Amino acid sequence: MRFRPGAKLDPSQVQDRRGLGGGGGPIAIGGGGLGLAALAVYLLISVLGGGNAGDVFSGLNGLTTGAPGGQSAGATLDCNSGADANERQDCRIVGDVNSIQKYWAGYFRAHGKTYNAADTVFFSGSTQTGCGGATTDVGPFYCPVDKQVYIDLDFFQELHDRFGARGGPFAEAYVLAHEYGHHAQDLFGDLKTGGSEGAQGRSVRTELQADCYAGVWARRAVATGYIVDLTQQDVNDGLDAAAAVGDDRIQSQTQEQVNPETWTHGSSAQRQSWFARGYQRGEPTGCDTFKGSV
Repeated sequence: MRFRPGAKLDPSQVQDRRGLGGGGGPIAIGGGGLGLAALAVYLLISVLGGGNAGDVFSGLNGLTTGAPGGQSAGATLDCNSGADANERQDCRIVGDVNSIQKYWAGYFRAHGKTYNAADTVFFSGSTQTGCGGATTDVGPFYCPVDKQVYIDLDFFQELHDRFGARGGPFAEAYVLAHEYGHHAQDLFGDLKTGGSEGAQGRSVRTELQADCYAGVWARRAVATGYIVDLTQQDVNDGLDAAAAVGDDRIQSQTQEQVNPETWTHGSSAQRQSWFARGYQRGEPTGCDTFKGSV
């Protein structure tokens, strides 16, 4: 995946808090998917790597309740063009975010709705969010309270080293597109509090819809004007990343057994299938995961 060298990037859509720290609040939240309710917010984190599916929010031992005040907004990155995106990872993520949000802004506008942009926040170690204090262990996530996406860029190396994904620029873009899929769900009013576990539960359906939305963006990515082309290898890298973080694969690696009743994000096959469906159909209307079987 290559960016148009002359494309103008908007770095204001990304806050860089790396190196700033920002400890959590006083009450630690234990692991376990259902422990999420203790946050008293509908934080539907998309932990693309956090623990096994029975404890997919294992990173919540690094997420605490408490006021988010006192955290610096972070610096603005020196990323101005597609040429910068082709040379630097952080600028590439800026380009991904710009492209993803341009797609969604256009879709909302075409349907008579308003798209409210969401910043992505880079952090290292820990940071404060509208959903409480978070550490790197939480993984990438969308916070519906402050409407921002949070990510430690070291996650992409973990995706390769720990979960066996091939990685690559489009695998990274898939992660961001998935998180912004949650933002779109939020704006549509589809991001609901709570949700049952299991292969057909609401939690899985919510995550699979975000995967499908990621596929929709991928289909329209070149049309946003930032990206030169998207090859079949790029799409394959996205499918590979989706499979790497399937609940069944994570469970088999960490528990040596698979229990669909505890799934929260979907199996490798489900995640690949819904990403592919979004890519093939190219429209969010093809991403209704809340009807029928998934």
